Amino acid sequence: MLYYLYEYLYHNGIHIPGMNLFKYISFRAGMAVLLSLFIAMVYGKKIIEILRKKQMGELVRDLGLEGQKEKQGTPTMGGLIIIIATLIPVILFTRILNVYIVLLIATVIWMGAIGYLDDYLKKIKKNKDGLSGKFKIVGQVGLGLIVGITMYFHPDITVKRKYADAKIVNRNHVEANFMPTEKITVSTVPFAKNNEFDYSGILFWMDDKEAHDWAWIVFIPIVIFIVTAVSNGANITDGIDGLAAGTSTIILLTLAFLAYVSGNIIFADYLNIMFLPNMGETTIFAIAMVGAVIGFLWYNTYPAQVFMGDTGSLMLGGVIAVLAIILRKELLIPVLCGIFLVENLSVVLQVLVFKYRKKKYGLEYAQNNRLFKMSPLHHHYQKSGFHESKIVNRMIIIGVMLAIICLITLKLR
Repeated sequence: MLYYLYEYLYHNGIHIPGMNLFKYISFRAGMAVLLSLFIAMVYGKKIIEILRKKQMGELVRDLGLEGQKEKQGTPTMGGLIIIIATLIPVILFTRILNVYIVLLIATVIWMGAIGYLDDYLKKIKKNKDGLSGKFKIVGQVGLGLIVGITMYFHPDITVKRKYADAKIVNRNHVEANFMPTEKITVSTVPFAKNNEFDYSGILFWMDDKEAHDWAWIVFIPIVIFIVTAVSNGANITDGIDGLAAGTSTIILLTLAFLAYVSGNIIFADYLNIMFLPNMGETTIFAIAMVGAVIGFLWYNTYPAQVFMGDTGSLMLGGVIAVLAIILRKELLIPVLCGIFLVENLSVVLQVLVFKYRKKKYGLEYAQNNRLFKMSPLHHHYQKSGFHESKIVNRMIIIGVMLAIICLITLKLR
C-alpha cells in the first residue's frame, strides 16, 4: 500500500523527504521484518492471553514422554500470531496486486483457515480427532489446484532464460544476455550443468508445440503433490517446542534469498540462473514471515508458552511449498525441507514396517520390535533420552547445513 502511495505522490510531483526509499525492495523488506517482529513479540502475548481465556489449551495425550504433563493446558492455535504478524507488513510494504503476492496471501488465508478449523473442532467442540484427514487433503489439493492453474495460465507469470552464449551476446548490457520473456513450465534442477527442466519434456511422444500446450496435465498434479506433502511434513514436524518454527525460519530465509536473486536481473545474470520478472516482491513477503515466525518463537521456545497448532503448521508448510514452486525451485525441496521429509518418512516407515512384521511374525513381535521407539522421528529421540531442546537445536543445525547446500547449487553444477 505504501509503495502505491509513493507512486501516486511521485507522479503528482509531491516530494516528501525519504519517501523515495519505498521504491527499493531492500528497504521495504527491512521495514517489513521489523514490523512483523514487533507485532509478533508485542501483541503475541496479548493473543496468548486471549487464547488462554478462550480455553484453547492443548489436550496432550499420554505418550510416556518426559515433560509431557507440564504441556497440558498450554494455549494452542498460536499460528494466528504468525498470520497476523505476516499479513499486516505484507499489505503495507508490498505491491499487493503482484500476482505472486496474491497467491501467497491466498495460501496463508486458505491453509490457516483449514488449520484453524481443525484446532477449533479439537479445542472448542472437544472433537479429539479434529478435522477429518480427507477434508484436510481436499483443502490441500484445492490450494494446489489454484496455484498450479495460476502458474500455468496467468499472463504475468513468465520467465527469462539466459542465452547459452550469453557473455558473447553482450558483456555490458545485462538484459541482452537473456532470451525474450517466455510462458513455460520450467524448473531448476540442482547440481546439473544445464539445470533447467521443462515439464513438457515428460510428454516426449508429442511434438514440442503439442507438449507445451498439454504440459499442464503434468505440471498441475505435481504442484498439488508438493503442496500436500510439504504442508503435511510441517504439520508432523510440529511436535516439540520450537522445532517447526525453528526449521521453518531457516527454510524461509533461504527462499527469501533465492527470491531476491531470481527477481534481480543483475544477480540472475551473474549466477547464471533464470530471471523471474516481478519476483522481487516475494522477498518482502518471505522476510516478513521470517520476522513473524521468529517473534512467535520467542513464546514457543522450551518451555513453550504457546503452540502454533495446525493453524500455524499447515499454513507454514503451504507457504513454503508455494514459495518454492513460484521460484521454480521445487526440485530443491527434498534437500531444503529435509527435516520435514525425514519426519514424514519416519511415520510412513513406522507404519509399513509394523504392518509387515505383524503379518509375518504376529502382533506381539511387531509391537516389541518397532522400527522407531516412537514416530515421528523427534519422539524417537525423546524416547532415547535426549532432551527436546537438544533435539530442536541439532535439527536446526542440520537445517542450516541443508540450506547452505541449496545455496551452493546456484554455482555448483
